[in-house]
Amino acid sequence: MRPVPNWAIIRGMSRTDEVVAGVRRMITGGELGPGDRLPVEKDLAERLGVSRGSLREGVRALTVLGVLDTRQGDGTYVTSLDPARLMSSLQFVVDLHGDTSARPFHAVRRVLETEAAGLAAHRITPEALEQARAVLDQAARTLAQQPVDHPAFIEADTEFHRIVADQGGNPVITALVEAIAGRTAGERLWRGRHEEGALARTQRDHEAVWRALAAGDAEAARVRMAAHLLDVEETLPGPEVVDADPAR
Repeated sequence: MRPVPNWAIIRGMSRTDEVVAGVRRMITGGELGPGDRLPVEKDLAERLGVSRGSLREGVRALTVLGVLDTRQGDGTYVTSLDPARLMSSLQFVVDLHGDTSARPFHAVRRVLETEAAGLAAHRITPEALEQARAVLDQAARTLAQQPVDHPAFIEADTEFHRIVADQGGNPVITALVEAIAGRTAGERLWRGRHEEGALARTQRDHEAVWRALAAGDAEAARVRMAAHLLDVEETLPGPEVVDADPAR
């Protein structure tokens, strides 16, 4: 008798991949939703046509991806499927490129944040506008100190951009920006320490973005954000320069 072909191997799909694909179909098909509990291990393994060991491997993979949450003694549940949680694994991908230039990542960030600024101009709440104002005021106080606390300024810089991205109202953009922004923090810190006037320019750029947001001018917000991030991008150092900075 001819053996039954292993379609998973023929398709180049491992048993773990089959579990991931099967659970994904259950979610995208509406059978499972955020917060729902998965069927018991025995039933789910039989349904997917895999062993319990393969099922556990697949569940672990989906847990790392933020899709599932295993609770000891209670079962496995679908998470909230919040974009920020699902895209947290992107930070790992970004970190793997830690020895390469930050510019490719920053270019993506520029595209995303430019659009987010335009969206935020029509959506930003008075509370968020006030919060952004407070962040800029804190950054200004940091600049006025001697010596300048560069890490504190970068922290304020990051928080200002986070507020703008969040007020754009697109959680996917927000999650992507947060995942990528951390990758360029070291390079931006290097820029602030070594390029005269860089922090002051950043502060002026942020002020211009804030004024556009306060005026509800989407086009101005996009232009100001794009110009600011392009200036930062063009002055980012290469990895060999950043790694040579003993203060990093």
